Amino acid sequence: MATLAATNPTAMDIAKLVEPNGGVTTDVVEMLHQFNPFMDEATYLEANGGTYHRTSIRTGLPDPTWVQYYQGVQPGKSSYAQVDEPIGSMEARSQVDQRLLKNSGNPGQIRLIEAQGHLEGMSQSLVDTALYGSVATSPSKFNGIMPRYSSLSAASGENIIDAGGTSTDNASILLINWSPRTVFFTYPQGSSAGVKREDIGVNHQAIPPDGSSGVFTAEEEKFMQDCGLVVKDWRHIVRAANIDVSNLIAESSAADILKLMAIMVDKLPSLDGGRLAFYVPRVVSTMLRIQTMSKNNVYLTVGGEEGKRKTHFDGIPINKVDKMRITEDRVV
Repeated sequence: MATLAATNPTAMDIAKLVEPNGGVTTDVVEMLHQFNPFMDEATYLEANGGTYHRTSIRTGLPDPTWVQYYQGVQPGKSSYAQVDEPIGSMEARSQVDQRLLKNSGNPGQIRLIEAQGHLEGMSQSLVDTALYGSVATSPSKFNGIMPRYSSLSAASGENIIDAGGTSTDNASILLINWSPRTVFFTYPQGSSAGVKREDIGVNHQAIPPDGSSGVFTAEEEKFMQDCGLVVKDWRHIVRAANIDVSNLIAESSAADILKLMAIMVDKLPSLDGGRLAFYVPRVVSTMLRIQTMSKNNVYLTVGGEEGKRKTHFDGIPINKVDKMRITEDRVV
């Protein structure tokens, strides 16, 4: 169920290609891996446009002709729609008082600690946008997954499973098959997976963060990330929506998480040619463990690299995502 990194690269693969001997870009992406659950499995591809990625989506298949001898065949063709997926840009600046750095004994460590806070903030914002972003309401961002799978009557509604919740304390589970032909993140041409760091140097006119008057001297660096999301084939994302969180925690009329995940896997047209991953809110991950404590279930396993051990369902990793909301409106 996996493809070679050369044809289905993650953000870390891109960073290593840009800087084969390591360096700033690789270090930044490694730090982002600590905060962004999409970094391990998601595919990252360079956009074919400057601030967008244009893709052709098949909207119809040609009909074949059933023939007898000496009968002709009418030529047919697929129908397509062109879609331009936008790329959003965000930026953060770290300013550390130069006096603090001189008196710290370890200026590099102080700057790293400050940078980590900015990187985590950017990463959390990226995850939130990848899930719930909408260009209609926030034009500077990109379109996320949930707005694309928000109606049971839409074409993508075929891949939405209604777990029965009717209130406003609902949660979802996502199953994504990442690949260049299905679902991937995109970044501008000529950049490294959308992640850049610039050491600006000394700023003698830094404004105090508490808003007080005057200026101070700071050492400053800038972090920038450009990213978009392309859903080239909607059949390769499945959303289990309307999971009532109150019922789940109370274990009363609760959704059966294992059953939902089994249905989700069977919704995918194929399990090959990409990297599969589940994404769940933390409470759903917890209740999944509780629901299976008294069961012998061969579908759940634990594995992965040291420090990145994950629970798997049917061999598919399950990622906890704190940015997945447990106050979602009912999907109808």
